[in-house]
Amino acid sequence: MKTPAKIFFVGVCAAALIAGVVAVRTLALKPPLGDLGVTVAPSVAFDRAAAARHLSQAVQIRTVSHQDRTEDDPAQWDQLHTWLQATYPAVHKAMTREVVADHGLIYTWKGSNPALAPIILMAHQDVVPVTPGTEGDWKHPPFAGEIAEGAVWGRGSIDDKGSLVTTFEALEALARRGFAPKRTIILVSGHDEEVRGDGASAAAAVLKARGVKADLVLDEGLVVVADNPITGGPAALIGIAEKGYGTLQVTAKAAGGHSSAPPRDGGGVVTLSRAVVAIADHPFPLALSGPGGDMLKALAPLGKLPIRMAVANTWLFKSLILKQMSATPAGAAMLHTTIAPTMLKGSPKENVLPQDATAQINYRIAPGDTSKLVMDRAKAAVGGLPVNLTWPTAPREPSAVSSTTSEAWKTLAAVAGQVSKAPIAPGLVTAGTDSRAMQPIATDIYRFQPLILSLKDTAMIHGTNEHMTLENLDRCVDFYARLIATAGSK
Repeated sequence: MKTPAKIFFVGVCAAALIAGVVAVRTLALKPPLGDLGVTVAPSVAFDRAAAARHLSQAVQIRTVSHQDRTEDDPAQWDQLHTWLQATYPAVHKAMTREVVADHGLIYTWKGSNPALAPIILMAHQDVVPVTPGTEGDWKHPPFAGEIAEGAVWGRGSIDDKGSLVTTFEALEALARRGFAPKRTIILVSGHDEEVRGDGASAAAAVLKARGVKADLVLDEGLVVVADNPITGGPAALIGIAEKGYGTLQVTAKAAGGHSSAPPRDGGGVVTLSRAVVAIADHPFPLALSGPGGDMLKALAPLGKLPIRMAVANTWLFKSLILKQMSATPAGAAMLHTTIAPTMLKGSPKENVLPQDATAQINYRIAPGDTSKLVMDRAKAAVGGLPVNLTWPTAPREPSAVSSTTSEAWKTLAAVAGQVSKAPIAPGLVTAGTDSRAMQPIATDIYRFQPLILSLKDTAMIHGTNEHMTLENLDRCVDFYARLIATAGSK
């Protein structure tokens, strides 16, 4: 039997060994993104006051997409198209313009070297509605496009007319100074990203029929987070993938009848409730793999010592990291497929037992998972409960994960880094974008806007008081112009 002294000695040695390994691995932790080896084109002069006026004018055009398309006003899109042609004459002289699926747009600036794969820039024309009754909550009317307090205010000023207008401003500035790209530049602007994505899909079909295979596609997605919790400062997050999407319907059939004589098992609503709770109580496991894990690895070397130590030694601190990162819903969403029960339907009357009760459960499917896996896990969770599980609409699988070593990534990251002055990291877009339609015709797809926003600021997107600061407006024009000039010149 070992003596207490020997046990203590062995324990001290083991602790010292572990401490040594932790220290060595922490010191060895380096950012995976080093010198990108890209010469970024210089800034291009443009009229900043005019750019603000133009975004203001675009916001005033009410290209609002509704779930029921009969509520849309097509004349607003016609007005936007006419406005674009009048406002950006140099663009329309340098680039060909095509209209697809009624109001989707394709602009092409042909490069001098057809051997170079083109790049595709994307920005959609439509905006989400303002919730009726909340107009008075806005500091400035949501469709007035007021320029006040150092910003352009209104629905779409960020999502996504901010990108649309600043991309056109960049193209106009380049065209006016005689820029001639070697690589073809294509701008795709869908008209219904917020609801269906038909415009982007139609544009992709046209480009595919022409044999286009883009080297880089850039759409909206992630931003420069001013108060990134990992670095404690700004970090530019570039989406290298986006989650899939699917809504599972759970249906519990029942006999129905009068509520004065309910069945012993509680009826369809009780069965449905048990099924929904069972599914929600079996979440997908959190993981440090995939784009969410890549983001952590890229930024951790820039964080404080406890963060660096934990990430350098996941063999010891993995559970702690997962706990910390999943402390907020947004953080957890980066690390796994999410399950969100959203809609319930039972009886049409309070004193009638329903003959069927249904629930809708929305999934955002992480890369590495599939809709089949979602269905299999849901079936396993409900076990023997008498419910049916179906996909009313075919689910959309997660996107492919784009490279963080390709020339396209290096170019984008180099420009984003110079313009934002922030460290660069890959990330996962937990919502959906029009860029998913480009997968058949693109090598790498990225999702990024060079906006510097605090975590609190991001709540205004699709929310109240959406606005683009003039500093962010300048930054966006500078970014798109330098990206086009850099990528288009090589």
